[in-house]
Amino acid sequence: MPTKIRLARHGSKRNAFYYIVVADSRAPRDGRYIERIGTYNPNTNPATIDLEFNKALNWLQNGAQPTDTCRAILSYRGVMMKKHLFDGVKKGAFSEEEAENRFQIWLKEKEAKIQAKKDKLSKEKKDADKIKLDEEAKINEARKEELAKKKLAELESAEKAETADGEQPPAAESKAEEATAEQAAEEKVEKEQPEVKKEEKPAEPEAKAEEVKAENEEKIKEEVKEDAKEKEVEAKEEDKGTKKEEKPEAKKEVEAEKPTAEAKTEEKPVDNAPAEEPKAKDAEKKKEE
Repeated sequence: MPTKIRLARHGSKRNAFYYIVVADSRAPRDGRYIERIGTYNPNTNPATIDLEFNKALNWLQNGAQPTDTCRAILSYRGVMMKKHLFDGVKKGAFSEEEAENRFQIWLKEKEAKIQAKKDKLSKEKKDADKIKLDEEAKINEARKEELAKKKLAELESAEKAETADGEQPPAAESKAEEATAEQAAEEKVEKEQPEVKKEEKPAEPEAKAEEVKAENEEKIKEEVKEDAKEKEVEAKEEDKGTKKEEKPEAKKEVEAEKPTAEAKTEEKPVDNAPAEEPKAKDAEKKKEE
């Protein structure tokens, strides 16, 4: 009975998973098989192969014929290489020890190649992931900037609309909220303080309002008094100005009267002349005596 080493398909649609089986060549692909010697999963990179090495080698030595895909799988795992070396031992080309040494050297080289391929693939994957992450970060930053610009534009439009309607802008609302929060915090602190400090608190808001009104009234009265004083000062200054204007006319009248006084003083010697003549006569009489 001719036997074959072939693959039996399992798994879901577009996600195939295969059994490596030894079956009769006349049996259907996914039908009855003699023995299962491993599994093959092509969905990973590199493909994962789980193979029972000795069973596969025995079936090959007993005459089982692998299909093309199974031949590649067996060659990848070193089964075909081991069979070739055993054929050389049978022919007397070299000993079993030599065959085993050659197989170990080949196996190490093969494992090194497989590991190098895995490392290369992992490095490529990391580089690709890094590039994707950088691109996504750039896209996210651009989106954030666009969102920030949109939010700013919305806020500006809202502020303009509120200012046009005469309502309070959001900044003022936030300030009012902060003020209310500060007042609430202060009230909490005041409640936690002892009763002695409560007595030292200022008067109630109503008393404060009355005091403020009284102060405002006093200020208004003082302002009225100051205005009256300023008006009196201005009136006095106006009176002084009128007096100063009258003074030059008085001076002119005095100057006009001065010449008449001088004329009177000049006329006085004329009046005194008759008094000087008797004196002169008396002096002459004394000289003659």
